[in-house]
Amino acid sequence: MKTWEEVIKFHGHECPGLAIGYAVSKAAKEYLELDFSQDEEIVCVSENDACGLDAIQVMLGCTVGKGNLLIRLRGKSVYHFYNRKNNKSVRMCLKPKNNDLSREEYKNYLINSNPMELFDFSESNVELPEKARIFLSEVCEICGEKSSEQFTRLQEGKKVCLDCYSDYKRFF
Repeated sequence: MKTWEEVIKFHGHECPGLAIGYAVSKAAKEYLELDFSQDEEIVCVSENDACGLDAIQVMLGCTVGKGNLLIRLRGKSVYHFYNRKNNKSVRMCLKPKNNDLSREEYKNYLINSNPMELFDFSESNVELPEKARIFLSEVCEICGEKSSEQFTRLQEGKKVCLDCYSDYKRFF
């Protein structure tokens, strides 16, 4: 298992957000019997885009590039983890903070506490995402740049990228 120092080195500084990611990674590892994800054996769907995601990358091997770290932006300290090897999953929600703690005290509390006691565990309400796919690239007939086919639209008979596409916004 990676150390707190290795997580800090990757992220660049210490902070409570990073400590949340460190703690949730340790708890998920124990709860779901996880190792480090070489490919997409482990999937994390995070409901935030905060510092803790860097710890999850270092600790569990979930990355955006591999397609096993996905963001479902809700602004919550909630993380869904999936173990594709044993088909187990969990939703983990950080328990409320004691407001009497300073930022530094809270960070230390997160690092030094039993991670299994820091989160509420429940069944995930987010379906396991499909494995990452490789898509063809299409050349935009307006700007000439390549764009992945799932981000290409047909407009006036031309294949266009999302930047060049003029969305029809009359209906809502």
